[in-house]
Amino acid sequence: MNPVLPRARRIVIKVGSSLVTNEGRGLDSDAIGNWCRQLAILASEGRELVMVSSGAIAEGMKRLGWSERPKQLHELQAAAAVGQMGLAQMYESMLRQHDVKSAQVLLTHADLADRERYLNARSTLITLLKLNVIPVINENDTVVNDEIKFGDNDTLGALVANLIEADALIILTDQSGLYSEDPRKNPQAQLIRTALAGDPELERMAGGAGSSIGRGGMITKILAAKRAARSGASTVIAWGREPNILLRLCAGEALGTELWVQTPKVTARKQWMIDQLQLRGAVIVDAGALVKIREDGKSLLPVGVCEVKGEFHRGDIISIVDSDGAEVARGLTNYSSSEARLIARKSSNELESLLGFVCEAEMIHRDNMVLL
Repeated sequence: MNPVLPRARRIVIKVGSSLVTNEGRGLDSDAIGNWCRQLAILASEGRELVMVSSGAIAEGMKRLGWSERPKQLHELQAAAAVGQMGLAQMYESMLRQHDVKSAQVLLTHADLADRERYLNARSTLITLLKLNVIPVINENDTVVNDEIKFGDNDTLGALVANLIEADALIILTDQSGLYSEDPRKNPQAQLIRTALAGDPELERMAGGAGSSIGRGGMITKILAAKRAARSGASTVIAWGREPNILLRLCAGEALGTELWVQTPKVTARKQWMIDQLQLRGAVIVDAGALVKIREDGKSLLPVGVCEVKGEFHRGDIISIVDSDGAEVARGLTNYSSSEARLIARKSSNELESLLGFVCEAEMIHRDNMVLL
């Protein structure tokens, strides 16, 4: 029995380009219709569901008559713009057949990096779920270029799982799950039924991208599971064309690979900090500060800061780095980079004389910090 999905109330489902577009031949209405039918049944059971769907670029290629994925950024963005129309229409019409309401949500990683936009996106998605609406999410590839390089929406699926504090992430792919080796190269490769999300051995097993249509691969799914695990969401990787795959998984049938978590859920603010893909700066701390942060659960004081890197403002999220260059924590800074350089290695009672004011005694308060 699958121990996670039968109990999961809030689930994010991610489907890749090769499944959605039948290996690039255009949107697969039968496949999407089957997933939507299963979503409707699960929704009737009281589940809260979010669909993260790839396929906009691949569908745009089909509509534009392109047989090969373009390399030029502006052509990729044009394909995404054309394909997004059909993708949203397909999901809306298929879900409407089962009297299920849907909503299109386009996100970028920048939306999840900005605190205000993060909270707005979270509020919108949770409101939609309360209204029994299934959000269909895709990256806004039309206007942002970073996402096109990230890998078939796997990262976005994990970020959305963290954003809404989902219980589970289901990644539907064109493979039966994670194998000990690439089954296309070694027929003796063994399917991994269950493992701990974040286990370094999983990354060794995972290969590179296997599809010319999407940009993902098993490695992006393993890393997505690792990211989702940080907020307590387990991940299941399974073959998307398995009959009634979503219903069977949620009934507890052992299909695909389950990557389970053993860490407790993290608070929403700390999830947001962990999920930042681009940080504005960092502070390097001494050994004493490192002990207080890691072992004693204390705040970071200016006296423990050895060096300040980057340019940031008060309220930005920055990295806390040890003397070897490893990131040990991150948090909301009480001071800008220019102010931090003035007060580094100084005691808290010197701040007013150095700056002319005092925001907080701490560089980063423990309540606004998360250990990595």
